[in-house]
Amino acid sequence: MRKLMSFKFINGLAASALMASVFACFPVSAAPGDVENGEKIYMKRCVWCHGEEGEGDGPAGDLLVPPPRDFTSGLYKIKTSPFDEDFPNDADIFRMISDGMPGTDMPAWKDILKDEQDRWDLVAYLKAFAELEEEPGKIVDYGTQIATSEESIAKGKEIFHEGDRCSECHGQDGKGDGIKKLKGDSGARTWPRNLTKPWTFRGSNDPRDIFTRISVGIPGTQMPSFANPKSKTMLSIEDRWHVANYVQSLAKTDKVVRAENTVVKANRIEGDVPSDPNDPIWDTAELTTFMTVPQIFEKDRVFKYSNDTITVSAFYNETELAMLLEWDDRTKSIPGDPNIDKIADEEPFEDMISVQLPVKIPEGTQKPYFINGDASNPVNLLSWRSGTVDSKESANAANAMGSENIKERDAASIGLSANSSYKNGTWRVVMKRPLVTSDIENDLQLVEGRFIPIAFANWDGSNSEVGSKHTRTTWYWLLLKPADSARPYIFALIVAGIIFCGLAWWARSAGHEQDQA
Repeated sequence: MRKLMSFKFINGLAASALMASVFACFPVSAAPGDVENGEKIYMKRCVWCHGEEGEGDGPAGDLLVPPPRDFTSGLYKIKTSPFDEDFPNDADIFRMISDGMPGTDMPAWKDILKDEQDRWDLVAYLKAFAELEEEPGKIVDYGTQIATSEESIAKGKEIFHEGDRCSECHGQDGKGDGIKKLKGDSGARTWPRNLTKPWTFRGSNDPRDIFTRISVGIPGTQMPSFANPKSKTMLSIEDRWHVANYVQSLAKTDKVVRAENTVVKANRIEGDVPSDPNDPIWDTAELTTFMTVPQIFEKDRVFKYSNDTITVSAFYNETELAMLLEWDDRTKSIPGDPNIDKIADEEPFEDMISVQLPVKIPEGTQKPYFINGDASNPVNLLSWRSGTVDSKESANAANAMGSENIKERDAASIGLSANSSYKNGTWRVVMKRPLVTSDIENDLQLVEGRFIPIAFANWDGSNSEVGSKHTRTTWYWLLLKPADSARPYIFALIVAGIIFCGLAWWARSAGHEQDQA
């Protein structure tokens, strides 16, 4: 079991590493495949997820979302053959093997199977599971591509929302928050794509690839073809290009994960720090976005997770710190709400976010254990819960010395407060706490200009995440940036003056010695 979990984790990292890649947009030429060699590769690389008979029932299959492909059906989600062709072209299978599928546990194999012929041999073997012989040999009619422009994007937006054509499932802002419970042909739960996160697209967010998905649909899911003349929602080739351009325009540019961004920078302001998550002042804050990963290190683990990023910004004044925590969540989980009961797979819980800080700022490089600290290095846990139909949202505090040693505290007694807003698939929560508290033994005392370890954890209640079932980050940094002042300039002038005086003294001494000579 441990080996399978490691396999899952490694594949997850491999899939995450593909998020920023751009996929090829045109089919490649197929090469004849050797089924016998393809079988050897499959049994070494693929059997763990897809099973010996290719039915998607490998030993790791139950842990994966979405589940592994059942090759015996011959049906593939990402293909360039037209909507009325059941099966993909060989180049479609080759591409998925080579580039993987971001947002899933299917990694890119081109870096391991460097010989293209090995990948074509694998294509031949996968087709044998469904006894596929000839490929369709047809691709989607792309017509004449319409270049991206403000006019095209505006037209695409109009078509996207017309009669809730796309927003019924993808939501008003394209975040996949349409209140509709979807299931694929296999009975497995499916979620509409969050179109603002292009790194999760299975086949890239190039307009040509988006056009393909709109035209073909996604076989096996409730994503239909908009090229089907029998459908009331059919779109012309031109209109599909407009929608593709609009969808590409939804991609977030300010709230993306960048490896170099590891510090939450809190700017100092005069007056009160904001309590309202929709206060316009937050538009001026510095943003930092972190990837969250499933908690698979301690019981109970979560493998089937939904939320994957969190964006943080902060302000502080002479007495308080305020942090704005933002994350996309397809559902507003309020247990007892009939809308959530309809959409949740199992028992829904509250949505939740937690900020973890060390009780003491480390003097060296050692930090507390990143999951709830440890016996030698306790942590403060500051959290917010969405509430239920019978209780309001709440701010909560605790101290932890490991997951088995968590002690709840009175949030009000340490000055912790939280306020939230949920709109169009995004939670915004402002969490406030004083810089300095009276309990110096149990509370972190925030210091201006110091790099302070900080970590986050997130729970999607409609995904039945509760307790240790959640996503989280590792340690990053919080910095209360010193306010701009004249001190650096004064110091620079003093140093320059000292240097000038020294040079003048040296020149005078050298001249005096020359006169004596």
